[in-house]
Amino acid sequence: MGEPANPLNDNDSPRLPGWSVLTFVVVAPLIGLLVFWLLPERSNLLVLSAFFGICLLGLVISVVPLGRKAPAALGLRPVGWRPIVFAVLGTTVLSFVVSQLGPQPEGVRQVTEGIQGVQALQTLAVLGLLAPITEELVFRGLLYGWLAGRWSNLVAFVLSSLAFAAAHTEPLHILLVLPLGFWFGWLRWRTGSLIPTIVAHIINNTIAVAAAVFLGGA
Repeated sequence: MGEPANPLNDNDSPRLPGWSVLTFVVVAPLIGLLVFWLLPERSNLLVLSAFFGICLLGLVISVVPLGRKAPAALGLRPVGWRPIVFAVLGTTVLSFVVSQLGPQPEGVRQVTEGIQGVQALQTLAVLGLLAPITEELVFRGLLYGWLAGRWSNLVAFVLSSLAFAAAHTEPLHILLVLPLGFWFGWLRWRTGSLIPTIVAHIINNTIAVAAAVFLGGA
């Protein structure tokens, strides 16, 4: 099999300009400073909700000038069901293997420890839905799209995967997330679409958070 076709190499395919990335880097922190200043409390879940919400808003602002070309430029392109199923199955297997290599990261434990009822559903919504959608759009949408358009798929694959892992900050979490980062990056490269990684990431996070919330205290 040769190198998969890169939609970004097509003349008719929209590219992500550098100013989109620069806008995100500038706007997201500015919004963050205001929001965190206004937060009534600083619970782990509220901070995470605000953080991912701010990143998502910053990303939307950064690509709005692209108009109707924005979704395709971010990799939100139609894809068949087979790549999605393949992505979900591969992610599930890889995540299970990785989970056997070390203990649960401290940050995850702090967020999921001792919560129940409505809080459990809120945690699932934030970590199982909002977080993976935002991470995919930022790292394998915005960052990957810009890097692939400016340099190559290989550069985009490597750098976006490393950035995704590094963003988890906690050393143990970085190591455990890195294989998934490269897997998601490869899926983005191979399929030319962000849809398989978004679906796989959501299902993976939902299963992991549900296990931590509902089985961790059992």
